[in-house]
Amino acid sequence: MVELAVGQSSLVASFRLGGGAVSSRKKYPVALSAEDRQALVRVTTTGVRSASMIRRARVLLALDTSVGEVDPRVVIAERVGVSCESVRLISKRYAETGDDVWATVGRKERACPPVPSPVTGEVEARLIALACSTPPKGHARWSLRLLERHVALIEDIPNLDHSTIGRVLKKRNCVLT
Repeated sequence: MVELAVGQSSLVASFRLGGGAVSSRKKYPVALSAEDRQALVRVTTTGVRSASMIRRARVLLALDTSVGEVDPRVVIAERVGVSCESVRLISKRYAETGDDVWATVGRKERACPPVPSPVTGEVEARLIALACSTPPKGHARWSLRLLERHVALIEDIPNLDHSTIGRVLKKRNCVLT
């Protein structure tokens, strides 16, 4: 290792710990109210909930500092059946949501909505009409790839892959003969 001046030793020490300029680790304490604790116990013991919601509720209950001393993250992770990183992320999410238990154990809202399907009702109708029409000269019947090529030529219909066309036709019980 390279000899360092006195002023540089703290920088190297923080670099070894895996952090930037801050060498101390952040903690996200979880202090549940009595009502929140009861609600989480109900989530874990009664009703029909998703497994991930029950798991996050169990982690929050294990991290609760209002009932006494909390076990280390490794012990909590092993007891609940998650990784240490999951325990850290759940406690971080609890702190970021302003100590909101339901926002922590529930599903996250999507940052951006999913991409809408290019296949609308009108596109389906046009595809089925094309598949039911007579095939072009030189072909005995429509194939998915032949439909794909013809759909690419039609300006009103977006370009669709042959597998997408097959799914649309299968959904409407349209058989290519």
